Amino acid sequence: MISLRVRIGVLGLALLTGLAAPTTATAAETAPSPTVEERRLDGAAPQEILRRSGFADVAPEFTRVLDRAHSYAQARRAVVREGTRLWRRAVDRAQGHGPAGGDLSRDDDRPLYWARLAMTRELRTWEPGFGLSEERRARLLDELERTSRGQTTIRYPQPGKGMKRILVTGFDPFTLDRDIRISNPSGAVALALDGTVIETEDGPARIETAVFPVRWRDFAEGSVERALRPYLPKVDLFTTVSQGRVGRFDVERTNGAWRGGFGDNENIGRTETVPVTDPASQPQWTSTTLPYARIVAADTGRFPVYDNTSVTEIPAGGTEPVVRPQGPTPGSTARAGGGGDYLSNEIAYRATLLRDRLGLHERLPGGHVHTPVLQFGAGNTTEVTDPEFIRNRLDIIAQTRSIVTVAVSATERTRG
Repeated sequence: MISLRVRIGVLGLALLTGLAAPTTATAAETAPSPTVEERRLDGAAPQEILRRSGFADVAPEFTRVLDRAHSYAQARRAVVREGTRLWRRAVDRAQGHGPAGGDLSRDDDRPLYWARLAMTRELRTWEPGFGLSEERRARLLDELERTSRGQTTIRYPQPGKGMKRILVTGFDPFTLDRDIRISNPSGAVALALDGTVIETEDGPARIETAVFPVRWRDFAEGSVERALRPYLPKVDLFTTVSQGRVGRFDVERTNGAWRGGFGDNENIGRTETVPVTDPASQPQWTSTTLPYARIVAADTGRFPVYDNTSVTEIPAGGTEPVVRPQGPTPGSTARAGGGGDYLSNEIAYRATLLRDRLGLHERLPGGHVHTPVLQFGAGNTTEVTDPEFIRNRLDIIAQTRSIVTVAVSATERTRG
């Protein structure tokens, strides 16, 4: 998700942690209003997507479940159960399990996005009779976000079972005020690959996935680190994935510690150094450890794949940003990684910084892959789908799977 201020057509996390002990509400508090994201639900396109996928029943059923909760504990159990159920339902639909629920193609990531927002809007504005403090509501929303994004259901076989373990992440749709019909192929990749096994030259590998929001605040609150930290020491390879440039894949060589300020799904921008814990030891740059040369050389699909080395920096002793096609120079300050200065660069930066801070740089292949922009067919400016749109998304999913397969095989050959 490269900054749209500099590139037309280029589309690019704990959440409210609630780790403190909850306070006891003595009376019902006024429920907050829906967010900017949630208010988009009333548009014709989101409603059509929900209806044509069979996901229009998600929010009404969730409301009925909430209304049967007579305590915070009951509400929390219901939220965890229903959030997990939504993720599982979206994965099953994408992978061809069970009924399609409508004529919208199964590979579509948008039903999950809009159904989740319908659920969060219900929960955000819910006023139970037992009273719900602001803190406890935030904890419930956090549980719903994490469970419905697959972040709590990552499961791998035990070590020594002869199966490699791969972690892949995707994103929600974004720039929805530009075109509310938008789909994010990285989210579709996550749904299509979750829990699947790929056959590599060195044996089987199980892929587990999760999806992240396009919101600056979630990243600042540490949700990337919270979701990935338990798994990076256990996996054999990881890649964060997002939508990038038109007509091409990119393996991003370098990630920068800078937020460029483009508006997120809440229409909020941030222009600052990427906020992390222990900023005194924060590097300006992190790098991929994916086998980029092998990936670029392989025939993985119809889109070309590039080893992208370009960054934008302020050179040591300088004051103005300079584009460096071959990567950063010593002592420079980041202004954009290969993946830009938006949230795709930031998830790549955070994931690879976490890898390095866990002491895994030398042994864990990991980095970021940008997919092509998912485009509608020529002349389609109003319909929520069309045959070319579906073909493009299916091809991006298949090619991402191939890229991951090549990466795992190349890593094993290098180790051998």
